[in-house]
Amino acid sequence: MRKKYLSLLPGLLVLLLFPMGPTAQNSKACALQCPPNSSCVNGTTCRCTPGFISVSGEIFTDPLESCYDINECGPPSPVYCGISADCQNLEGGYYCTCSPGYEPVSGATIFRNESENTCRDVDECSSGQHQCHNSTVCVNTVGSYRCHCRQGWEPKPGLWYKQMNTICKEISFPTWTAPSGIKSQALSHFLNRIQDLGRNFSSASVLNTVGDLVQETGDLLETPGDLKTLPFSEQHFVVPNLLFGLENVLRGVSKALPKGSFTFNSSAGIELSLEVQAPSYRNITLIQKQTKMMLTWDAVRDSGDSGLAVVGLLSTPGMDRFLVEAPLVLDAEELTTLHETHRGLLQETSHILLSDVISAFITNKDTENLRSPVTFVFQHSVTPGPREKVHCVYWEHGQNGSGHWDTRGCWVTSTRDNSTTCQCSHLSIFAVLMAHYSVQEEDPALTVITYVGLSLSLLCLLLAALTFLLCKAIQNTSTSLHLQLSLCLFLAHLLFLTAIDRTESKVLCAIIAGALHYLYLASFTWMLLVGLHLFLSARNLMVVNYSGINRFMKKAMFPVGYGVPAVIVAISAASRPHLYGTSTSCWLHSEKGFKWGFLGPVCAIFSVNLAFFLMTLWILKRKLCSLNSEVSTLQDTRMLTFKATAQLFILGCTWFLGILQVGLAARVMAYLFTIINSLQGVFIFLVYCLLSQQVREQYRKWLKRIRKSKAESEKYTLSSRTMSEGCKHSEET
Repeated sequence: MRKKYLSLLPGLLVLLLFPMGPTAQNSKACALQCPPNSSCVNGTTCRCTPGFISVSGEIFTDPLESCYDINECGPPSPVYCGISADCQNLEGGYYCTCSPGYEPVSGATIFRNESENTCRDVDECSSGQHQCHNSTVCVNTVGSYRCHCRQGWEPKPGLWYKQMNTICKEISFPTWTAPSGIKSQALSHFLNRIQDLGRNFSSASVLNTVGDLVQETGDLLETPGDLKTLPFSEQHFVVPNLLFGLENVLRGVSKALPKGSFTFNSSAGIELSLEVQAPSYRNITLIQKQTKMMLTWDAVRDSGDSGLAVVGLLSTPGMDRFLVEAPLVLDAEELTTLHETHRGLLQETSHILLSDVISAFITNKDTENLRSPVTFVFQHSVTPGPREKVHCVYWEHGQNGSGHWDTRGCWVTSTRDNSTTCQCSHLSIFAVLMAHYSVQEEDPALTVITYVGLSLSLLCLLLAALTFLLCKAIQNTSTSLHLQLSLCLFLAHLLFLTAIDRTESKVLCAIIAGALHYLYLASFTWMLLVGLHLFLSARNLMVVNYSGINRFMKKAMFPVGYGVPAVIVAISAASRPHLYGTSTSCWLHSEKGFKWGFLGPVCAIFSVNLAFFLMTLWILKRKLCSLNSEVSTLQDTRMLTFKATAQLFILGCTWFLGILQVGLAARVMAYLFTIINSLQGVFIFLVYCLLSQQVREQYRKWLKRIRKSKAESEKYTLSSRTMSEGCKHSEET
C-alpha cells in the first residue's frame, strides 16, 4: 500500500506545479523591472507603495521611473496635527508631535491626527526646565518663557531685555560730567552733593534719591550764588547743561522705580512727573500746574526693548533769569511767513519767556525724530499783543558750548490769552517764547509817492510810445526797441498800480503775479537789447557794418524780447505754481528761493548792461578819425555817451536799490527805490523824447498845427456866430 502512494507522488507534484509555473515566472520578471518602493501589478505595470509616488502617479509603466517619498507635512495639502503640534515627515509616512514648550497629556509622544492631539503648555519656570541666569526671574509664556530682570536691575551691555539669555546687573547711578571751563563755587558744591547721592545710591532707595535730586536742583536755582554773576554766554552754557545732566540721571535711576505714576516737588517750585509703565497702546498724559504733556507709547519705547518704559516731565520755574538775552533762531519757513504777513520792515526787538522752562525725556535716548509728535500745553499769564508773536522753542546746543532758542521741529497749533499748545517732533528743553517785533506799517508817504510817480510815469510812457510810433523822423531800430520797452513798462506799471493787492482770490492773484513776473522780465530783456544796440552802435564807429547790425537786431529783438521772459516764467510756473502770490500781495513768494526766478535774470541783465556800458565808454573815449554817415559828428558821439550813462542809471541801478533795503539804510533805500522806479517813465520820456532835437522839432510842428487848427476853428465859430446874429437882426426889422 505504501508503494502505491509513493508511485502517485510524481503525478501529484506535476499537477501542483502546472498552474503555478507562469505566475511564478511573471513575479520573477516584475521583481527585476519595478524600482524600489514599488510593487508589480502585472508584466508591464508597477505601483508605488503607500507614502511614495512617481512622476506619472501611483501606477506607472516606464521601468526607468522612480518612486519618491510624499511629504505629507508640506504643500499643497499638509497634514493638520492640531493646535500646538507639528507634523514630522518620514520616508513613506509621517507622525505628529507637540511643539517645543508643550507636552501631551496622554503621555503618547507621537500621534497621527488632530483628534489624538492632547498637547498643553509646559511651565518651564515651575518645572525647573528654564535656563534663566540667577540675576533674572523666570516668567512663563505660552509655549516658552522669558527671563526678566529683577526690579532695580537692568540687562548688561549688549544683551536684550526679557530674552532667554538675559543677564542683568543692578542699576547704577549715571555719571554726571561737570561743564568744562566754568569756575563756580555754587556749581562745584552742587556737583559734590550729586556725587554723594551717587555713592549712596541703591535700587531700594530710588524714591529718596529722585526726591533729593529734585531738591538739590531747586536749591541751586533758588540760591545760585556766584552762578548768577557769570557772563551771559557762560550762563547759557551752564544752565542748559545742568538740565540735560539732570535729565540723563533721572532717565537712568528711574528704571529702578516700580510701575506707577510719581510726582516730586522741591521747595523752590520745581516739579517732576514720572510715568513708569509696561508698553501698551494707550496715550500718556502728564499734568502739572502750568504744563501738560501728551504722547503715545509708540514714541516712548526703545526698538527691541519690551521692558518698563519711563516718561518724565520736569518744570523749572525761575530758569528764565539765567537765559536772559539768549538768542532766538527762527526756522527759515517760519521766518519767511512772518515777514510776508507784514508789508513793512520787520525786526525783532526783544523776546521773553512766557512759560516755565521744561525738560521732557523718555527711556529711548534717540529722540531726534519721534514716530509721532509730542504735544505740550503751556499756561502763561501774559497775553500777546498785536506786534508780539508766540513761538514754541527748544534749546539748541551751539558749537562753541553756548546755545540758542530754536523753532525747528516745533510749531504752534493753537494759542489763547493764557495758554499755548505746541507740537514737536523731538524731545529736548522746551518753552514758549514771546517775541516783540518792530513793524513798520505801510508808509503813507511811500504810498503817495508810488501812486503819484506811477501815474506820472504812465502818462509819460504813453506819450513816449505815441512819439516813437508817430514821429517818422526818428523811426529806426533804436526807436523800435524803446517803443517795446515803453509798452512793457506801461503795462507792468498799470497792472501793479491796479491789481498788486488783489489777494481775495488765490487763482486771480497767482495770475496777476505771473503777469507781473513776465512784464517786468520782458522790460528788463528789452533793456538788455537797448544796451546791446547801444554797444553795437558805438562799435560801428570803428567798423563799417551798420546795415548788418540793423538786420541782426530786427531779426533777433522780438524772439529774444518776448520769448526769453516767457521761457523763464513757464519754467517757474511749472516747477512751483503755488508760490505765485502771497497773503499780502500778488507777487512772487520768498519760500525756497522762488524770487530768484526774477532776481537772477535781473542781476544777470544788470551785469551784462554794465559790461556794455563800460565797453561803450571805452570806444567813445578813443579819438576817432572818421565816422560813418549815420553817426557823423562829435556831437552825436557825446549824445551817445550821455544816453549810455542814463541807460545804465535808469534801467539798471534803480532796480539794484531794491536789493539794498537791509539794515539801518533800509528806509532810505526804500524811498530812493520808490522815487526813482516810479519815475522811470518820466526819465525815458525826458532822455529819448524831450532831449532829442528831431523830436522837439516834430513837437513844434504838431503844436503849430494844433494852434492853426484851433485858430481856424475859432475864426469859423466867430464867423458863424456873426452870420447868425445878422440873420436874426434882419428878421426882426
